[in-house]
Amino acid sequence: MSNVLAMIKSFPATSDINPDLLAAAIEQALACSQTCTACADACLGDGMLDCIRVDNDCADICATTARVLSRQSGHNTAVIRAQLEVCIAACRSCGDECERHADMHEHCRICAEVCRACESACRELLASMS
Repeated sequence: MSNVLAMIKSFPATSDINPDLLAAAIEQALACSQTCTACADACLGDGMLDCIRVDNDCADICATTARVLSRQSGHNTAVIRAQLEVCIAACRSCGDECERHADMHEHCRICAEVCRACESACRELLASMS
């Protein structure tokens, strides 16, 4: 069991959100934030301004998403849904941008894969909340 899932399961109050899907979304968002930050830094040397901007936006949104999802006491379902939708959009945009450079830059290939995984995890969690 991951630390994220262990923390969710140790929470004293119960939640109607699937803990496994919640943990997966948090873990993917954290991984995506780190990967996008590293990709933006790698893109600095190549002068890829569009990629840097999208990477930085995605990194910030994913970090915020992980923090919002980690708060289980009295969570606001409407805010969680909206945050997941924003994260999905940011990951899709960043994944698309990085895929354009994936053949030339390994960091962009990795970033695109991680963005797709985060997008998928957030979609699954969002669908489970319907």
